[in-house]
Amino acid sequence: MTGSMKLDAKIPTGPIEDAWETACFEMKLVNPANKRRNTLIVVGSGLAGASASASLGELGYNVKCFCFQDSPRRAHSIAAQGGINAAKNYQNDGDSVYRLFYDTVKGGDFRAREGNVYRLAQNSVHIIDQCVAQGVPFAREYGGSLENRSFGGAQVSRTFYARGQTGQQLLLGAYQALERQVDTGQVTMIPRTEMLDLIVIDGQARGIVARNLITGKLSVHLADAVILATGGYGNVYYLSTNAKGSNATAIWRAHKRGALFANPCFTQIHPTCIPVSGDYQSKLTLMSESLRNDGRIWVPKKKGDKRKPDQIPEDERDYYLERKYPAFGNLVPRDVASRNAKAVCDEGRGVGESGLGVYLDFADAIQRLGVDTIRERYGNLFDMYQRITDEDPYKVPMRIYPAIHYTMGGLWVDYELQSTIPGLFVLGEANFSDHGANRLGASALMQGLSDGYFIIPYTVGNYLASVKPKPVKASDPAAQAALAETQAGVAKLLAIQGKRTVDSFHRELGKIVWDDCGMSRNADGLKSAIGKIRALREEFWRNVNVPGSGEDLNQSLEKAGRVADFFELGELMCIDALERNESCGGHFREEYQTPDGEAQRDDEHYSYVAAWGYTGPGQPPELTKEPLEFVYVHPSQRSYK
Repeated sequence: MTGSMKLDAKIPTGPIEDAWETACFEMKLVNPANKRRNTLIVVGSGLAGASASASLGELGYNVKCFCFQDSPRRAHSIAAQGGINAAKNYQNDGDSVYRLFYDTVKGGDFRAREGNVYRLAQNSVHIIDQCVAQGVPFAREYGGSLENRSFGGAQVSRTFYARGQTGQQLLLGAYQALERQVDTGQVTMIPRTEMLDLIVIDGQARGIVARNLITGKLSVHLADAVILATGGYGNVYYLSTNAKGSNATAIWRAHKRGALFANPCFTQIHPTCIPVSGDYQSKLTLMSESLRNDGRIWVPKKKGDKRKPDQIPEDERDYYLERKYPAFGNLVPRDVASRNAKAVCDEGRGVGESGLGVYLDFADAIQRLGVDTIRERYGNLFDMYQRITDEDPYKVPMRIYPAIHYTMGGLWVDYELQSTIPGLFVLGEANFSDHGANRLGASALMQGLSDGYFIIPYTVGNYLASVKPKPVKASDPAAQAALAETQAGVAKLLAIQGKRTVDSFHRELGKIVWDDCGMSRNADGLKSAIGKIRALREEFWRNVNVPGSGEDLNQSLEKAGRVADFFELGELMCIDALERNESCGGHFREEYQTPDGEAQRDDEHYSYVAAWGYTGPGQPPELTKEPLEFVYVHPSQRSYK
């Protein structure tokens, strides 16, 4: 069903180089005395949420920051390994803000807004300065200057890193800034608390309903605006590189209150993950893309070759990325690397017992650079790999295979990061805005910090100064209705008392979505998946077993609510993938590919953002299209050859 709503992205007019500066000047300001009268809710304390909370607290706003972990330091941002991009051009290798902008638009297969991406590239240089000032221990050259390495989809070295734990170090920097504001009283941290609904009063986002995960108590929290920074929805697949607690409940409940959900089928499969080893697994482990700087990817040339890697001669190995993409080699973008890994495994040339793996080999790099240099660059990643697989990657090649890692889709936002609900802002991976159909490596950390440190402080102030929200009370009928609906939802899950565990439903849902809406999709598979998801969802509401009560710590209850949302979101992902009759980035429709197997876009019919609206239980979603315009980077067939 196609909607009649017209989406206004609020992209400033004029030269793109001046757009953000012009927008900032034209935005209304809140004077310091009035900031003390405004309260803001931030849901999520990862890089986007922590940086936003710290920055807004520093400005003088009263901030309530919610996280479901016991500490902001446990946010999933901590798991990012390889680095963060910035157009500093410290290597003097031809990088620039414009080149980062170009690479990101091209890497996203021309399905992102130029204005948002250019601003991201501009802000990248400020992020590094901010983080260095906070004491983030980026790797440095012998002389003391910051070091860079390369990442996929770029021919320059622009990635700043802290060994293989960049996300952790950046999060600690943001956490320190956040805790400073907690100490001053400007930010109130509310941990172990999960948002279960959005409160919309007179058409504006004015608060949330949240559940204390220790006591089970539901409560209403009100503010002048709400900021969601809750991450992506990769765990719909069950097996992913995301933390097990990562979920889509906050953005999905906001979607059901009126926030459009954009490009849900744009999901990213990361090419370098430890392969699945058995049915008992509950998550997968990422091996950083940075490893592709020095590791060479290969498989045997012969099908079914089960010899050990050291017994396969060089002339019987296929370094397929280097062969097919000589200009970029092993550093092609993630979607390209993932599809090629799947292709060689589908041919019967995969390695390992399952045949679902390819080799990532460091023998040449160790011989060229020495084992100490490799250990200095990737030591913690090699140690992690050895602990999980009991194989020493200094001596034998790693085995890797693609896995779900990131989601480019999310709540629709305009240039000011505001959703279709006034007063609801969405940051980081929770929104759709900057990466199109495929995110380049080392750009997630960049977007989260750009949104939190450098964009939301301007745009939320503009909203508050323009709208001047009126005081509201917890007794407001809309707040009480949201609270009652949440209580009823909890009670409904507890009352089913069926025979199957929540995890069994989640695992089955994840397999459906992975098989038919994963690395490759086709119309028949997507139609089948939609039917299977609906049938499984019906069984879930009839036969799930959620033990315990809602009045204390109950992790089964937490998971049940999240999986209920995953059922609805998984169906929307398949609907979106079925509607988009083209291949672009991570969305690869088998019917739409070039003769040599690359993604084939249809710019005439699908150069738009697909923003879906919720129309009620059991009703088809409503599609609203935001056309994409390309003035500076003209769409072309992506080539990394």
